[in-house]
Amino acid sequence: MSLRLLHEGKSKRVYVKNGVLVLEFKDEVTAGDGARRDLVPGKGVVNARISAHLFSILENAGIETHFIEYDGCRSIVVKKLDMLPLEVVVRNYAYGSLLKRLPLFKPMQRLEPPIVELHYKDDALHDPLVTEDDVLRAGIVTRQKLGEMKKLALEVNDVLSRYLAGKGLVLVDMKLEFGLDPEGRVLLADEITGDTMRILTRDGRHLDKEVYRRGGSPQQLLETYLELAEKLGLKVPLDDLRC
Repeated sequence: MSLRLLHEGKSKRVYVKNGVLVLEFKDEVTAGDGARRDLVPGKGVVNARISAHLFSILENAGIETHFIEYDGCRSIVVKKLDMLPLEVVVRNYAYGSLLKRLPLFKPMQRLEPPIVELHYKDDALHDPLVTEDDVLRAGIVTRQKLGEMKKLALEVNDVLSRYLAGKGLVLVDMKLEFGLDPEGRVLLADEITGDTMRILTRDGRHLDKEVYRRGGSPQQLLETYLELAEKLGLKVPLDDLRC
């Protein structure tokens, strides 16, 4: 059966195929709510490979996700979920918008326990920060499911923080999305890449989208993502970037 395009976002195309979804990672990058946009040939392949790898790490740790398999190129096959319009941000260190919102924190101050934020997923509203009461009163999710989301987000953060630390990397913060399967279970969804995490090397270099946000070129971003893949033990031959 051929693929049917269901949705196209800034970084991925979503297709339906035989009752499952295919997420195709695009060779594009945006920053500033789309104010800056560039083509990055090869980015989709690298991010698909990284995302598949990290989903597998989580699955092996007993965390259920929507991930089914990687096609070896720029797509992953995933379960079809009823997606929740929330982004869950887990912060291990004070950085970015947290410092602007509350400058009482010192830059890169360790947050113990991590701070968990909820953002309403809406590009037109710039994904605003919302409270738990906002979410519950609006009927976006039940109190039980919200609790499950937050618990799962912290478990994901713990597994990936420890895994990345073993690679000499620091997980500063990450943005997660969740959906409900047909049985109503909360599963981790979307992607896990340098687009959705802030990751630092031990000497303080970013291996994430911050390189582009700070004015780096598309080629510099690609080289950054290739370095991240290499540190995760993933080989991405240059020929594969053209698949």
